[in-house]
Amino acid sequence: MQSSLLGLYHASYNSIWRESIAITAVCPRATPFSFLPVCGILEFMDYNKLALDLHKKYKGKITTSLRDSDELDRDKLSSYYSPGVGAVSKAIADDPASLPTYTWTNNLVAVISDGSAILGLGDLGPKAAMPVMEGKALLFKHFAGVDAVPIVLDVHQPEEIITTVKAIAPSFGAINLEDIAAPKCFEIEERLKAELDIPVFHDDQHGTAVVVLAGLINAAKLTGRSLADSKFVVVGAGAAGTAIIKLLHTYGARHIVAVDSKGIVGSHRTDLNAEKTALLAYVDATQQGSLEDATADADVFIGVSRAGLLTPELVGMMATDPIIFALANPVPEIMPDSAKAAGAAVIATGRSDFPNQVNNALAFPGIFRGALDNGVQKITDEHKLAAAQALAALVDEPTADYVIPSPFDERVVETVAKVIR
Repeated sequence: MQSSLLGLYHASYNSIWRESIAITAVCPRATPFSFLPVCGILEFMDYNKLALDLHKKYKGKITTSLRDSDELDRDKLSSYYSPGVGAVSKAIADDPASLPTYTWTNNLVAVISDGSAILGLGDLGPKAAMPVMEGKALLFKHFAGVDAVPIVLDVHQPEEIITTVKAIAPSFGAINLEDIAAPKCFEIEERLKAELDIPVFHDDQHGTAVVVLAGLINAAKLTGRSLADSKFVVVGAGAAGTAIIKLLHTYGARHIVAVDSKGIVGSHRTDLNAEKTALLAYVDATQQGSLEDATADADVFIGVSRAGLLTPELVGMMATDPIIFALANPVPEIMPDSAKAAGAAVIATGRSDFPNQVNNALAFPGIFRGALDNGVQKITDEHKLAAAQALAALVDEPTADYVIPSPFDERVVETVAKVIR
């Protein structure tokens, strides 16, 4: 079951065809769908075809079922629907806070997207987002027993999305925002968090940040570093990069340099949008220059950008035994073998075929499980820090190839859920 689910997860959450083409470019001896050992990548099957076949066979991946599995006799039908259900409606009208007591909202999350930033594929629209949102619902159910309903919106302006989500929010116990492009994702999440009385969580931002921090805590132990004193370079100032920077700052890091496609994000720049201007409060805003300038003497590189951006030469410019989190998917900023040969002590990617996979499935199932079970209305920075520290603590003896637990570690969801109170 686990291996088949993992395959389905990859089919939904990685573009295997684009990965095969990209790897072919990096390693000329590889051919699409035949990842050769000489490139450090194991051969595997065509997940594109398997994904299409499975989705067509089952017409999707999720369904609903009845909580009362016993026979529905006349008395139960009269209680679950007319005339008895009216008493439940009156009870909720008298006490709206009792909604989770009487309905499935106690265990229900809306997985919402406008399709403007689907995986690494860009703006494919709401209909194309549905299989990915279904996949997220599958992960919610499999890992945490949380019921999730995928909802795709054919509205795209922040105010339209906010209004729509607020209108449907009474039907749910929590909101998971997914695959909504930056910078509008920031305003949408902040407004909904402020205006709704149920948890709102943009997993592309905060799930990534939680798992990255968990891995960095253990990588710092392994390399004898203090994260508070380490120099970070974060490449990519979109949704994930911004959340990572803010969570690192909350944890205590004070030497963070952000880099976007035009170089270091600093106060000298006159082309910054409102979100990047706000980011200056969390980074070393006095820094200027290029990626090369940012990388020099850095202890930690975190990439949420594009394939091949970090060269072995740049790794060689970093501090001794640097930590590399190269998270571009499907092809990272540097391949692990190249990073290791250039002197990296710990390497993490977003891929399952290398050690130390930064996988959001380590964070969001437990975070929502805890929020729903414990009546949490807002997921705070303190919750995210606690989740990261709890995940890190699951790795009893960190090694270079084991600083992040596996999403199939049965302790993960319960451990994270316990700290979301």
